[in-house]
Amino acid sequence: MTSQGEPPSTGAKQGGGRAAQGGVRRDSVISDSTRSGSASNGSVSSHSGANDDRQSGVRTASGNVLSLPVLVLNRYFMPLRLTTTRRALLLLYAGAARALDEGELYSFPEWLALPTRPQDDVVPLVNGALRVPRVLQLARYDKHPRVELRLTRKNLLLRDEGRCQYCGAQPTPRDLNVDHVLPRSRGGRDSWENLVISCKRCNLTKGQRTPEEANMRLRARPSRPRWSTTTHILLSSKHPYAEWEPFLQTG
Repeated sequence: MTSQGEPPSTGAKQGGGRAAQGGVRRDSVISDSTRSGSASNGSVSSHSGANDDRQSGVRTASGNVLSLPVLVLNRYFMPLRLTTTRRALLLLYAGAARALDEGELYSFPEWLALPTRPQDDVVPLVNGALRVPRVLQLARYDKHPRVELRLTRKNLLLRDEGRCQYCGAQPTPRDLNVDHVLPRSRGGRDSWENLVISCKRCNLTKGQRTPEEANMRLRARPSRPRWSTTTHILLSSKHPYAEWEPFLQTG
């Protein structure tokens, strides 16, 4: 979640209210190292990345709990994007957003006062624990911006479903490369139409040739994907939370 689209001032409404049910460019498109996994199948299910804490009776997430995804909605409960737990708690604390749980909206003091449940991921505190919100509603932001698709290795992997676009193989992401259909040495550009995912074997076989010259056929013509906000969110998250489902169905 970037600062774009967030209310600059605080002032979230206090008290619970009934809710209506209704590409981060970190990596280079030509990087040889892989930082992302394969695409999600798009189903919505409960998150499974947490461990039971036998002493406290609540769950603490495996890895960094502050990096867990949180769904961000505008004031009309339309999905915008995913953010991290760290960013979500900062927005909640500043009053720029409210946490949504079981149809009720909570300000930060109200959220802090809630008891933890066995199914919750939690942030440990000195005097207890704080629930990790699954859904956050921006208090004043009412726009619904278009999805900004950045040309990154991660988005190329999502578009091509983690498959080599020459032989169709689907190895681990670290064994996949980004290939220029028209090689860079011959004027090929970094674009959606000239970049595809390929396995290392096909990448080496093709070399500095075009697919036609190498007698290799592309599985599909590469193009810029047309993803909706919901599609992009589902593709970006390996394990979408069940709490997101009502909002993604209407998004």
